[in-house]
Amino acid sequence: MVLTKGKRIFLGLSIVLPFLFYCIYYYGMMLKNAPYKYAEFESLSIQYGERDKLVNTYNSATSQYEYLDRKDSLVKKKLQLSDADLLYLHRKAADLGFWDFPVNETGDSVTTGAKPPRYIIEYKYQRKSKKVTYDANFVGNQRLVDANQRLVKEILKVLARAEAAQEK
Repeated sequence: MVLTKGKRIFLGLSIVLPFLFYCIYYYGMMLKNAPYKYAEFESLSIQYGERDKLVNTYNSATSQYEYLDRKDSLVKKKLQLSDADLLYLHRKAADLGFWDFPVNETGDSVTTGAKPPRYIIEYKYQRKSKKVTYDANFVGNQRLVDANQRLVKEILKVLARAEAAQEK
């Protein structure tokens, strides 16, 4: 069976063209309705410490930064993150899949008796927000645990860098 040039064109247009239109429509709607756009970013907050005492906090909306120093003294200061820092943290969260993390990633401290650090990370946007509670002893998918640890490290690293720059 030999296909003529006209039949090939018809076959190509009847299969390829609808598929192309579908892809453009589908991915266009996904990008248009993406819930976590940096243009809609409002604030980032993190709280961490022992489960019952989350004394270490940072909120980018208020620029309030409170943490325990090495002498267990509570330090309170204003720490303004730059737009570049916030964009970096937004992108890092997207790269690590923060938007797909479960909301509750707590570990069991009743059976172990240990008090692992707890982290509460929240990204707020105009239309949506995402808040994740993560315990350092969370037992789950290793990739998810690694992604949580990396995000916490990145946030704390950006805060430490901004604090060092502010003190200069």
